[in-house]
Amino acid sequence: MTDKMLGAVEGGIGWLTINNPERHNAVSLEMAARGTELIAELSADKTVRVIVIRAAGEKAWMSGADIGDFNPKADGSAAPRRPDGLAFYDAVYNCAKPVIAAIKGYCMGGGVALACACDLRICATDSIIAIPAGKLGISYPANFVRWLQDTIGMPNTKEMLFTGRRYTADEALRIGLANRLVAPDALASAAQEYAQSIAENAPLSVLANKEIIGVTSKDPSGWDQARLRTLSETTRNSADFAEGRKAFAEKRKPVFRGE
Repeated sequence: MTDKMLGAVEGGIGWLTINNPERHNAVSLEMAARGTELIAELSADKTVRVIVIRAAGEKAWMSGADIGDFNPKADGSAAPRRPDGLAFYDAVYNCAKPVIAAIKGYCMGGGVALACACDLRICATDSIIAIPAGKLGISYPANFVRWLQDTIGMPNTKEMLFTGRRYTADEALRIGLANRLVAPDALASAAQEYAQSIAENAPLSVLANKEIIGVTSKDPSGWDQARLRTLSETTRNSADFAEGRKAFAEKRKPVFRGE
């Protein structure tokens, strides 16, 4: 078990920390495997209502995959990245609970994919974001391209991939990659406050709405109408719904239990 991916739970918030600052938080296959395990653990923990992915150090959130895992073939070309290295990204994208990326410094290559696999992104104003695939002679994995396009749209995806240029935090906000910007020294507290605002809401409602967003992002002909009705009925018949109405009538803050 590597110590370069760390997990913690505090006050309904699950924290996943990329802990490889000496390599600008590049993610190795070993780290990716541990990250996949941590996402599964935090997803299964009933006390966790939202997950935040943060990074150690000041220079980078994630600089992409660790190039040490790209062992060259006999002809000198790069060997393909093993599928197990991509499972971490899929685990984040498919997580049933909301996932927030708290980004500072460099967010490069696979780091951008990980950010787009998250539901929300808070960026420090010193963030630098880029996908230098074109400068390295490689293509971006298809699922990464889809997540990027879902986040920033086709024209911006084309520009980012074709040019390989670096985007400032202000540009990231403009194209929709960042939900909000904060000063670098305020990122930790802002991420906690942001996550807490979600953790305090009705868990069944948050989970249902995340699933509904995932369903309705597809062509309507593929919507699972029975599942959508079940989600609606589950929330409307929940104790949390009754608590929400009662708290509103009593002019107090509701206490949701996820029931």
